[in-house]
Amino acid sequence: MYSRIKALLVASVAATLSACSPVGAINLLVPKSGYVAHRDLAYGSDPRQKLDIYVPAGAKGPMPVLLFFYGGAWQSGSRADYRAVGQAFTSAGMVVAVADYRLYPQVKYRGFAEDAAGALAFLHAHAAQYGGDPNRLFVSGHSAGAYNAVMVASEPKFIEAKGGALAWIRGVIGISGPYDFLPMSDPVYIKMFEGTNNTDSMPLHHVDGPRPPMLLATGTDDGTVDQGNTDRMAAKLKSAGSEVKVIKYKGTGHIGIILSLVPGFRGKTSLRQDMIDFIRSH
Repeated sequence: MYSRIKALLVASVAATLSACSPVGAINLLVPKSGYVAHRDLAYGSDPRQKLDIYVPAGAKGPMPVLLFFYGGAWQSGSRADYRAVGQAFTSAGMVVAVADYRLYPQVKYRGFAEDAAGALAFLHAHAAQYGGDPNRLFVSGHSAGAYNAVMVASEPKFIEAKGGALAWIRGVIGISGPYDFLPMSDPVYIKMFEGTNNTDSMPLHHVDGPRPPMLLATGTDDGTVDQGNTDRMAAKLKSAGSEVKVIKYKGTGHIGIILSLVPGFRGKTSLRQDMIDFIRSH
């Protein structure tokens, strides 16, 4: 019976996904115990500038802090759908924040990265209140969210504009991210990123020196974001003297990779453990 329910949920996700945002039905598979959720914390004045913080139940700090941004083509998504991310890493002794951010057409590039930096600045200021260690902040994301995470770590000006420093970021985990996808042909993306070939809008073109250590993960069967994005970003980071590790999960697609953080699907890839190992090693 459980396997049938799981299969139906997977089919539902595949049928209703909009570029990469898992639906709230997946939350049905996520345990509600083992952590405490602090919801609707504002890191800015806009209704979309909010985040939820998950804290291991009964844990004593200071603990590493993971900030996560979901995907959705910068046009959709809700932090409420990502309880699985909170549970996946609170169960490993971490404080986890899942952040919303402003979407197109409300904002274009640079708005996404500005919000990523704003959420990071909020966590640096408030992590200790939730048992987190502000000196061990990690940033992660899937798809469009991976772009946000990697961009804020590639261009120091975003976090500096929030009164911070790139040194705040201990490490970055990008999951199936688009980091270098020029030139653009889709009219929506041309508007969103202000031109067909705006190099300023690509994280890869902001790497001009050492950056925080990065783990870049993707699936070999990703038909949404070409894995060449991961290869080119890794090559640029290495050429600039940065530490970077690339993991490609064989037979895994754009949705399967993020679903592998959900209880019941974790055997599909080793992503959760790979992320935990990366965080613990840094």
